[in-house]
Amino acid sequence: MKKIKQLYVLLAICLVATSCKDSFLELAPISNATADNFKTTDDFELAVNSAYASLYTIYHPEGPVSYCNEQMSDNAIMFNISGIQADKWQFKDYSLMTTNTMVYQFWQDYYKSIFSTNIVLNKIEGANLSAAYKNEVKAQMQFLRALYYFNMVQTWGDLPIVTTPLTGDEAYAILRSPQAAVYEQIKKDLLFAIDKLPLASAIPSTKVGRASKGAAQTLLGKVYLTLGDKTSAAAVLKEVYNSNEYALLPSYASLWGPNVKNTKESIFEIQYLGGSVSAPYSRYYQTFYPNNNFLGFYGAGMNQVTDDLYNEYESADPRRDLSIALGYNNGNTFIAQKYPIKWTHTNAVLGGGNPLANNNFMVLRYADVLLMLAEATGEASYLNLVRARAGLPKFGETNYPTAYSTISLAVEHERRVELALEFHRWFDLKRSGRAVSLLTAKGKAITNDKLLLPIPQIVRSQNAGITQNNGYN
Repeated sequence: MKKIKQLYVLLAICLVATSCKDSFLELAPISNATADNFKTTDDFELAVNSAYASLYTIYHPEGPVSYCNEQMSDNAIMFNISGIQADKWQFKDYSLMTTNTMVYQFWQDYYKSIFSTNIVLNKIEGANLSAAYKNEVKAQMQFLRALYYFNMVQTWGDLPIVTTPLTGDEAYAILRSPQAAVYEQIKKDLLFAIDKLPLASAIPSTKVGRASKGAAQTLLGKVYLTLGDKTSAAAVLKEVYNSNEYALLPSYASLWGPNVKNTKESIFEIQYLGGSVSAPYSRYYQTFYPNNNFLGFYGAGMNQVTDDLYNEYESADPRRDLSIALGYNNGNTFIAQKYPIKWTHTNAVLGGGNPLANNNFMVLRYADVLLMLAEATGEASYLNLVRARAGLPKFGETNYPTAYSTISLAVEHERRVELALEFHRWFDLKRSGRAVSLLTAKGKAITNDKLLLPIPQIVRSQNAGITQNNGYN
């Protein structure tokens, strides 16, 4: 346990050590002072942990994956007061401008994170270390790079592909590549990761939170689904299913809590350590709490739950009340405002006015695999495993809801309620081709062009060769 805590502290140090150099891609290494001196396994372990620390930025509760998948979907709204409100509401209203400061920040965050993987990949090649260790490091970095590019290509479409560290001047020669080329790079990275990463059961406790073979396979399955290749998706996801590395937990309630970490259902999970301002404590509890200070801290009011999401649950579905609170108490007064509670840490230690929560965040979990298998194969048996855990009627039974009469609608419904507010919804709707029709019917000003974010204007000002997405010129 001591070694694990030391790793958490190391990750926190890595976060604050990140530096940057001006360029249109923001391609700075983790530490300009030490990158040229990577020689030993200790050096590379520090660099690998630094690269993993970028997950705290990308999957921050107010980060790019949260804004796209929740605010741009029908799941959430916000009542937060910090930052530039107009720029935040543009995501919700589908009125994004090329000058939106958050879009630019997200672009920078992704490329900084990708650079942190590229610098390790570049330096490991010439290191005098064992081939096995070098392959393990490369596989870890290529998994992270694939994850980030997969999020980015779904967010912006065509992208500059950067796989080596570049100077600011070199970056200007890298223009946007077609989505197909980005996906080829993602698949290449993941296939290497699958070949070299260990099974989850073989990862030592001192390296908790690092990607496994199953994580890379699961991500590749989602990539194939996004590309419309259901045959390939089914094949790789069945390998995860048949590996016996993962299983649904007995109850949905057992998935959540500040001390629930790295369970049999978790495939890839971001690690947090609460209780200290010097460790990477979890911010989901505070950020998703309503915007008040009745508990001794200010909630940010991010990703407050829409009635539309709440009403999606069947009345007997236990997942609804385990995922969503109807409101909160101000003394003896109840304030009705629905908000997420999966990451609640009641009585978390307070530090600097913030609850130092301990909740981890699952990027990939086994229920996701089962629902993707149902999507890829058209077989309801996988979906019904998730339904059975919730104690609900199975697809095909007479008392199954008639609103979801096809397997595709059943999967869409099940993913929404099973994975609610876990940063999946908008990408799911885009993958199924239903984003425009469904969200338009709910009053969203969405068009086919608005299925991608604009390329930040400052990026194009710095490099005129970077093109803009349709609908933003």
